[in-house]
Amino acid sequence: QEPSNKRVKPLSRVTSLASLIPPVRATPLKRFSQTLQRSISFRSESRPELCSPRPWSRNVPPANTKRRDSKLWSETFDVCVNHMLTSKEIKRQEAIFELSQGEEDLIEDLKLAKKAYHDPMLKLSIMTEQELNQIFGTLDSLIPLHEDLLRRLQEVRKPDGSTDHVGHILVGWLPCLNSYDSYCSNQVAAKALLDHKKQDHRVQDFLQRCLESPFSRKLDLWNFLDIPRSRLVKYPLLLREILRHTPNDHPDQQHLEEAINIIQGIVAEINIKTGESECQYYKERLIYLEEGQRDSLIDNSRAVCCHGELKNNRGVKLHVFLFEEVLVITRAVTHNEQLCYQLYRQPIPVRELLLEDLQDGEVRLGGSLRGAFSNNERIKNFFRVSFKNGSQSQTHSLQANDSFNKQQWLNCIRQAKEKVAAGTAGTAEARFPGCPRAEAPERMEQSDCESDCSMDTSELGADCERMEQTNSWDSQKQIETNV
Repeated sequence: QEPSNKRVKPLSRVTSLASLIPPVRATPLKRFSQTLQRSISFRSESRPELCSPRPWSRNVPPANTKRRDSKLWSETFDVCVNHMLTSKEIKRQEAIFELSQGEEDLIEDLKLAKKAYHDPMLKLSIMTEQELNQIFGTLDSLIPLHEDLLRRLQEVRKPDGSTDHVGHILVGWLPCLNSYDSYCSNQVAAKALLDHKKQDHRVQDFLQRCLESPFSRKLDLWNFLDIPRSRLVKYPLLLREILRHTPNDHPDQQHLEEAINIIQGIVAEINIKTGESECQYYKERLIYLEEGQRDSLIDNSRAVCCHGELKNNRGVKLHVFLFEEVLVITRAVTHNEQLCYQLYRQPIPVRELLLEDLQDGEVRLGGSLRGAFSNNERIKNFFRVSFKNGSQSQTHSLQANDSFNKQQWLNCIRQAKEKVAAGTAGTAEARFPGCPRAEAPERMEQSDCESDCSMDTSELGADCERMEQTNSWDSQKQIETNV
């Protein structure tokens, strides 16, 4: 062993291999209870990491997501179900317990929305009382309503955890859900005001801090405000599941069928009223550059069949509304600190509208230099609408976000033309409102939560995932100005 004169650089300490791996952010929690959104939907910007960082927001690592433990009836109560009940009865008890557990979770979320969002923002003067009343609507009145159902379900639960009859309880309680119409009708205006207030750095900073806290479960404020609507849509599915596992000779059979008819009627009625409310909201925010753009077909419309952002072949962003009998092409502008829609061209009557599905690559983008160097993605998902009446004519090549979105627009326009041709326009149920995005809207269906215009019958989970992917884009679009 000869001595060495070379200087050896000491090795740096490595405590663990994990320290060499960059941290990975947890993905936002996808909640099954947030069903549609279909609402074009209501889900908001629950992915802050997709937005550009704001100078006033704290650089804090994301909090661990606090997930709710999924509870099953057979695991909650210590009973020997294998010896006492048939497999069908076990499934029935699980469905009844899911109804009860859902009410408990709903009440917890509604109270959290008031305690963690409404009250602190009012106390800290982050928003005025009038603004909070507009955003939260009649949320307070829904809490005792669901507490009443939960109490009734718990009263009929036997000591071993099983429940014999729930049908008579539901028949007596479900009519109370008529009070939902005012809450749901207010959601379009509430979402617009909330998106506008997020431009205030104090509001944005407060909501970001809440989102980073464990209590939020990675859900933003609008997710909590949209939970009642999602729950309302889910009742028909829950009741059908209980009925499916109820024997034909069971006393609950008749009551459950009656309860399903009641909730279907309530959902249909609220669906119509909220559709009319949304339609009126957007009609009031149309800006006409000249009196000749006004059209009685717009004034007489009671529902928006479809609306969202599309681009023309020059890349100009347009917000297109398909009312029952007229297509209105607008540009989103800011007027008196409100998001409004300035008419871009004359309204096009659906009866005289010509629709053409364009193949990918068929449209040439505006400008020779721009078109020559365009990539394939920029010439996909186009369709064309045109109109000619005497000396008046219009042609618009419109680009959707993706092929799915394009197909929704095509189906919506085709069905609108069929209804006008058959003379049934204005008689169909109005869709359920939602925040604008470039795809056809969601609606509250009485049966299987089909998307608007019967374009898709995606499962609730797929609806939830698709909507969650567009939340960040929705919020940015609401505050964008194109003059």
